[in-house]
Amino acid sequence: MESLNTFINDLNQLNKILLMICLVAVAHLLVIVIRRAMQAYMQSTLQTSLSKTRTIAGLISSIVIFTIYFTAIGVSLSSFGISLTAYLASASIIGLAIGFGSQGIVQDVVTGITVIFSDLFDIGDMVEISGHVGVVQQVGMRFTVLKNPMGAEVFIPNRTLTNVINYPRGYIRALVDIWLTDDEQLNKKIIQIIESETTNIIEQFPGIFRATPENEGIQKTSQGKKYNRLKFRLWPSRGGPVETVYKQGLFQKIKSVDPNYAEWMISVNYEVAEKIKTRNR
Repeated sequence: MESLNTFINDLNQLNKILLMICLVAVAHLLVIVIRRAMQAYMQSTLQTSLSKTRTIAGLISSIVIFTIYFTAIGVSLSSFGISLTAYLASASIIGLAIGFGSQGIVQDVVTGITVIFSDLFDIGDMVEISGHVGVVQQVGMRFTVLKNPMGAEVFIPNRTLTNVINYPRGYIRALVDIWLTDDEQLNKKIIQIIESETTNIIEQFPGIFRATPENEGIQKTSQGKKYNRLKFRLWPSRGGPVETVYKQGLFQKIKSVDPNYAEWMISVNYEVAEKIKTRNR
């Protein structure tokens, strides 16, 4: 540090100005090169799915760019007689003051880094965070971005990432079993009612579904009893219409053709299956 100060002090005023211009120009060129290299890296086909790698790379590039500018400014100021030691000391004090004044931002960054390295969730995962349900779009240093069932982006400060629920398959599966009778003609009418009511629930509540409902058709128990099973892939915490509107609609319509039909003969159950795809990181 002292040898650098001595070298700069020995220069005449014109050379000091030229040195400052050269330092600033070199620093700016380095920053441009780093930014373009990082953009090319992040946009490459190979790395498109490595969301956490891109986030870490972005953090590293930001630190490198800050270091370059910080050093260039310090050396430039030293050419005008400002001590590098004093510059570093004042920068440290200012940094502490900013740190105390922006504790929320510091918490966001620390939590963001923790999430990235802890493998808590990844881009494309269906999660519930602090009461918000959605698909993870971005894991940043300050915010985690979700896309909710309505298609809106929800920005959640990282410091509020509490009670994280990760839905492994990206949806909640609702199994609706409708018991059939021994009368085949009556069963045909029940099947028609099922098809009609399923179409109605899709039209009334399109925002609750992650995929088109699947009708698995007629199933049999070990005792020979028949039932029709439907599978609904739903957004988490959005099964209310299936439990109420859909179930009640089915029951009322079926009861109109079969007065002996009981409400318990229609059941709604939920399950969360294991994720079958592998993550790319």
